Amino acid sequence: MIKVFIVDDHPMVVAGIKGLLQGEENYPVVGSANFALEALEMFRQALPDVVLLDINLPDLNGIELCERIKKEFPAVKVLGISTFKERSYITRLMEKGASGYVLKNVDKEELIEAIRQVAGGRMYFSMEAATAITTQGSLSQVPILTSREKEILVLISEGLTNKEIADQLYISPLTVDSHRKNLLAKFTVKNTAALVKLGIEHGLIAL
Repeated sequence: MIKVFIVDDHPMVVAGIKGLLQGEENYPVVGSANFALEALEMFRQALPDVVLLDINLPDLNGIELCERIKKEFPAVKVLGISTFKERSYITRLMEKGASGYVLKNVDKEELIEAIRQVAGGRMYFSMEAATAITTQGSLSQVPILTSREKEILVLISEGLTNKEIADQLYISPLTVDSHRKNLLAKFTVKNTAALVKLGIEHGLIAL
C-alpha cells in the first residue's frame, strides 16, 4: 500500500486526482492541502509515502516546498505534477530532491505507474516532461544535477558497474540504473563514454 498526499491550490484538480485514485485500494489518498505550510503540518499526521506536488502554490512555490519536505521528511517521495513543462521548472524540482515529474494531462494508468515507480525508489518522467528535459535550452548548457547524480556520475567515470555503485552508496542497482538513465537524458547522450566526456568538459568530473 502506497499512501498518497496531494498538494495543489486548485480544488478541482485535487478532486480530479482523488477521483482517479478512488477505488484503488493500494493507493489511498491520505490527505490534501491547498497551501504549502498547511501541507507540512498535515504530513505529521498523514505520514504519506508519495506527495503529488504542484509547482504553483499561494504561499511557497513547489520547488521551495520540495526542499522543505525532503529536509523534514526525507523518506517521503515527491512527484511533481503540473501544467508547466519548461526544462527549468523540472530540473530545479529534481535538484531539490523530487523523484519524478508528470503533467496534469496524464491518464489514470500513467499516474498510478508514476506513483508506484517513485515509491519504489526510482525516477519517473512523463513523456512530455522527459522531452522538455532533453530538448529545451542550449545543448551546451550545464545540466542541473542532484547531489546524488553528481556522485553517481563520478563513480561511472571511474568505471564502476551499477552493482558496484549501489554497494558503495547503499542503494539498489535499480536506483542506480534510473539515475544513469536520467544522466544520459539530461546530457542528451546515448552512451556512457559520451556522458563522461561531457562531464569532464563541464567540470563535473575531475581528471
